[in-house]
Amino acid sequence: MIEIKLDLKNNPYSVFVGPLNELEVNSSVLIVTSKVIAKYYLDSLVSLLKDSFREKSFEIATCVLEDGEETKNMQSIETILDTAFKAKLHRNSLMIALGGGVITDMVGFASGIYQRGIDFISIPTTLLGMCDASVGGKCGINNAYGKNLVGLFHQPRAVYVDLTFLQTLPKREFNAGVAEMIKMFAGFDFSALENFSVNDLESFIAYAIELKAKVVLEDETERLNKRALLNYGHTFAHAIELETNYKTLLHGEAVAVGMIMANRLSYKMGILESRKVDFIESMINIFSLPTTYKIKDVSSFYESFFLDKKSVDSTLHFVLLDDEGLKVHDNVPKELVLEVLNEFV
Repeated sequence: MIEIKLDLKNNPYSVFVGPLNELEVNSSVLIVTSKVIAKYYLDSLVSLLKDSFREKSFEIATCVLEDGEETKNMQSIETILDTAFKAKLHRNSLMIALGGGVITDMVGFASGIYQRGIDFISIPTTLLGMCDASVGGKCGINNAYGKNLVGLFHQPRAVYVDLTFLQTLPKREFNAGVAEMIKMFAGFDFSALENFSVNDLESFIAYAIELKAKVVLEDETERLNKRALLNYGHTFAHAIELETNYKTLLHGEAVAVGMIMANRLSYKMGILESRKVDFIESMINIFSLPTTYKIKDVSSFYESFFLDKKSVDSTLHFVLLDDEGLKVHDNVPKELVLEVLNEFV
């Protein structure tokens, strides 16, 4: 078992990477999951919890939601809250997120606002959830204006990363998770990207989590521009997801295209060498991730950037990779951005 500690000032916790054999629970529980995950893993988690209770008797409630990014909305939050109230959860109760990034985000949000905040545990079942969504306490939902624009920061009590869950993960979902790993390694340790291999997946997942944890510790609520670096490729990706109403590409697939767009912008600005541009694109291609996207309307696509959380006071801020690492850039020439976008029409 690998333990990665996040020694945050107000809410320290650990991410455990390895087999999930026990859960320490001392109160009533609400498990939130999706239909597909419930079919495979809900009963076994309930059994694990009952074994953990031993002589104690706590209530275990469940809430099973539809699958997909399009369910990441206020209606689903209301469903979770309604289930929590009917189960009579109290301030010492616990929510458990059993699922991918969508479930993780929604449970973090719902638990953060239920009775002004209760604890939650994250048990990610997708690669993307393991190395990205479950770590750092960013919780939110989508709306008509964009991705994750409604939410809060609410750190989990603990995260349990068990690679057994990946056995039932579709290949496309797995590759979407790899995109987030490519993002982390390209942005924070390029040599790790050059040496990346799925043959040593547990170690690389743990390292991706360590890299993210380090950034979160430096800037928990994204006030210092350091945590914003984790959004490399995401400004473009969120515009893609908004334009397609979250139905065409998985989040990791959109991030893959977003990184390619961001890298081309970096190259046009003269801050990133072509070797790295080409290498990152080749890694994306190796995992059958999309490298192209057809923008429907360049003007509206560009305007959607201003809804991005990194844009402040009508000024666009792009997280871009250069030859030294990631930086936040403002006042990027509009003509260069449009030049990149017009390569995807």
